[in-house]
Amino acid sequence: MKTITTHYIDGAFVESHGREVMDIIRPTDGQVIGRVTLADEEDTRRAIAAANRAFATYGRSTKEERAKILRRLHAAVAAHIDDLTDAMVEEYGGPVMFARLMMEAAANVFLSAEKALQELPLTRSWNKTTVTLEPAGVAGLITPWNANSFFLSAKLASAVAAGCTAVIKPSELSALQTRAWLACLDEAKVPKGVGNLVIGRGDVVGAEIVRNPDVAKISFTGSVAVGKSIMRDGAATMKRVTLELGGKSPNILLDDADLSKAIPTTLAIAFMNSGQACVAGTRLLAPKSRLDEVKRAIKEAIRAFPAGDPSDPTTAVGPMVTQKQYDRVQSYIRKGIEEGAELLVGGEGHPEGLAGYFVKPTVFVNVKNDMTIAREEIFGPVLCVIAYDDDEDAIRIANDTGFGLHAYVNGTDVRRARRVASQLLVGRVAINGLLDDQQAPFGGFKNSGIGREFGTYGIEAFLEPRAILEA
Repeated sequence: MKTITTHYIDGAFVESHGREVMDIIRPTDGQVIGRVTLADEEDTRRAIAAANRAFATYGRSTKEERAKILRRLHAAVAAHIDDLTDAMVEEYGGPVMFARLMMEAAANVFLSAEKALQELPLTRSWNKTTVTLEPAGVAGLITPWNANSFFLSAKLASAVAAGCTAVIKPSELSALQTRAWLACLDEAKVPKGVGNLVIGRGDVVGAEIVRNPDVAKISFTGSVAVGKSIMRDGAATMKRVTLELGGKSPNILLDDADLSKAIPTTLAIAFMNSGQACVAGTRLLAPKSRLDEVKRAIKEAIRAFPAGDPSDPTTAVGPMVTQKQYDRVQSYIRKGIEEGAELLVGGEGHPEGLAGYFVKPTVFVNVKNDMTIAREEIFGPVLCVIAYDDDEDAIRIANDTGFGLHAYVNGTDVRRARRVASQLLVGRVAINGLLDDQQAPFGGFKNSGIGREFGTYGIEAFLEPRAILEA
């Protein structure tokens, strides 16, 4: 049994002022494996005050000073990838191969931020006018439970690169992963007060961060509903906000696609992180002319995507994070059946031989784009196959959604795939694969959020321009 009673404030682990204790439950079997003492408003205010004091100095730091901190953070996270991976597998149930990739990305994001910082001009001049990009101030970084250490690293990297100090609120469901990550932050010898972290509930810690006038910027990843409340409540103190919210990403399978490659890739994109991913391609748009082929290919390929023990490298789909999330996914599977979608594979209940919070990898076909399972983010291993007539019809269906975070296009004619991709109303489109570039902007259109993260775009989100004009 692991017990966590401290937060990280002003460069030290300090005992929690808050007294609420929450069980840490392992999702593979529902067993309690630890307890965490949650922060209250007083803990949060202490963290904000430490960040505010530190900003007086750190806000005037140079590029090279910031770069040195980023390099130390990279080295610390890289040295603890095994520990971070183990924590994600145990506490969250992330499949180990995916978890390791995410932890490697968590280390690399600091070097990516350093590269972007070096490429970003912080001063621009013309005639007798000088414009400098100034750090916004104390940043509140609020992260979700589905890739905890990666989001902590990514948000902190941009804030540190910009010269901001931070108060971080990870999900209370990620306490063990957070503690493993905090060991890296402490080892990196980040200046006192630059990185502060309190583990607590959104309606307590998150609410204090959002309403506190000493916090200038909020960077949040999570649900649409919470994102809207942050934008509304933060307006009282003119908070700058970056919101990365939900997705219902379309994956367009063009009629010239090689199904032997495209379908396994499609399932990997749909079921990544056990389907608990905002960028999961959960709407497969398939040409009507090849729908029967697509169905056969899915039935064949899905054998390579078993649910099971997340510590087993052959497992593709782990458990849902909580009983609540398991129940949510089950309700959507029932809704799909009730609305008349055809169940191709999977369905209700647990996979054979598994208890805990495991869901059967599920594929619906003959889905209409107005069905609930095609409109709402399920956040589980559920793929909807929607038939289309031609490229224009596929683009129309892809854009007929309240979301706009990510999309995928598969086809052998890359020029045609690019033409289709250029008409999709999303923040990112990947052609023929599950692709990433930490220098490319990440964020969404419509209900998928406001602002962008990563690269120079992510650093600029923490900066404000100041112009000085001379006579």
